[in-house]
Amino acid sequence: MNTIKTLERLQKIHSLIENECTGSPYELARKLNISERSIYNLIEYLKDFEAEISYDRSRKTYFYRNHFVLNLNISLCVGTEDGVTEVLGGSYLKY
Repeated sequence: MNTIKTLERLQKIHSLIENECTGSPYELARKLNISERSIYNLIEYLKDFEAEISYDRSRKTYFYRNHFVLNLNISLCVGTEDGVTEVLGGSYLKY
């Protein structure tokens, strides 16, 4: 489940960077309840996808220098003899 948590964090950090309201790395880490080191790792993941990310010290925010879109769709289906439970982004649907 660690991968799903990482994807959720990537989606959240992307939204904050896109809106240029991340705060400092420390503040961003507090917003996401993770370490500063994890923030730097998530930013590196985004850069691996060719996101050009910079930090503006005067505005205390990360921002994209290029047009960057991140669409994450998470879907998980679990089947048992009682039926299938589909987990979609935190929603639970029983079939």
